[in-house]
Amino acid sequence: MTNNVNSIRIEEVYKSFRNGAEQVLRGVSLKFSAGKLTYILGSSGAGKSVLLKHILGLLHPDRGTVWVGDQEVSKLSFRELAQLRKQFGMLFQNSALFDGMSVFDNVAFPLYEHTQLSDREIFSQVEKTLVSLGMKSGWDKYPNELSGGMRKRVGLARAIIREPSILLYDEPTTGLDPVTRTTVDELIETLKRELKLTSLVISHDIPSALLLADEIAFLHEGKIVFFGTPKEFKQSDHKIIREFIQAEHRLIDAFNV
Repeated sequence: MTNNVNSIRIEEVYKSFRNGAEQVLRGVSLKFSAGKLTYILGSSGAGKSVLLKHILGLLHPDRGTVWVGDQEVSKLSFRELAQLRKQFGMLFQNSALFDGMSVFDNVAFPLYEHTQLSDREIFSQVEKTLVSLGMKSGWDKYPNELSGGMRKRVGLARAIIREPSILLYDEPTTGLDPVTRTTVDELIETLKRELKLTSLVISHDIPSALLLADEIAFLHEGKIVFFGTPKEFKQSDHKIIREFIQAEHRLIDAFNV
């Protein structure tokens, strides 16, 4: 895989909806280090997904700027934005696989759509990617025949098949059982170690963030109230962060009864 990483910079971004009645982002500033894995944590409705959509250029800020590399996203033309998005790989919460396509065809789809590679070259690239994620067989299966963990593997394979420089995860472990969640964590850790992409994870999953992240950002009521290392996060005295961490401890304590 290539290592053409990019930095992402968000400067004083504000975003509201319903003619300003619903203020979602309130002056968010963040810089995501190239080649690092950053978790963006926060409660539901804090603005995490809205922030992700600004990075992809699906939304434009009311005020402020979003930069990917040296490009200001909101000023790009439709064609320039399409080119920029080729640098992104995306794993959606539900994996967003095509139900009527096999595992192989789901992963190959971006190559057939966006490249001029031959069938032999596409097969080779799909094979390499699936094997790297632990799928040496079962490529003829359809999504409804796969476990949750396998669907995530296929979704990740499709996300990285075009060798992106930025990888985005939208709630990758939400709704998964503990075993599958561990599998997904291991996949994220493998990609972090082997590809060294700039990676952003939108999540509620504090244990995964503490285990995997290089940096953690915590979004609360449209503002970044913390940005630092997992160790610094655990030591934070911010009231909301303490509540999040204590809630996780209560779950752990329940297993020790």
